Amino acid sequence: METILYVILAIIAVVIIWLVMIYNGLITLKNRTDEAWSDIDVQLKRRYDLIPNLVETVKGYATHEQGTLEKVIEARNSAMAQSGHDASKAEAENQLSSTLKSIFALSENYPDLKANQNFMKLQDELSDTENKIQAARRFYNGNVRDFNTKIEVFPNNTINNLLKFKKYDFFEAAAAEKENVQVKF
Repeated sequence: METILYVILAIIAVVIIWLVMIYNGLITLKNRTDEAWSDIDVQLKRRYDLIPNLVETVKGYATHEQGTLEKVIEARNSAMAQSGHDASKAEAENQLSSTLKSIFALSENYPDLKANQNFMKLQDELSDTENKIQAARRFYNGNVRDFNTKIEVFPNNTINNLLKFKKYDFFEAAAAEKENVQVKF
């Protein structure tokens, strides 16, 4: 009788340890995904800080290109107003990325602007920031993949039904960014 009790207690202990391991694994991946989103936010903040300087530099050369500059500022403000990590934030960031391309296109029309050291430095810093944002997005998407897989596979999915962890959305490119770039001479 005593042996059966020990076997039952051992089975209960193994099940509890197994549940704790699954829970801890889910929490670890959730925290990594949240951290990856935070890394994107850090790079986005840097981008937000660089844009006003870039716009001010361009304003001096391209005063009649006010519409382009206003679109960049509007897209920046819209992106900054979004919070959390959902599809609306991703859409606002993608819109900002596409408007930034238009400001760099202006430099082709203004040779003096193209030669301006401040503009070139800001353009380089912004390009570097864009590369870091892309890397942070890839890192985030990798963590989203791992977390979503972990909560969907058996037996974790049965535990997740009790714990109610929610799937994360991937950070995806906007439809306009997926189109071929038109090069005209």
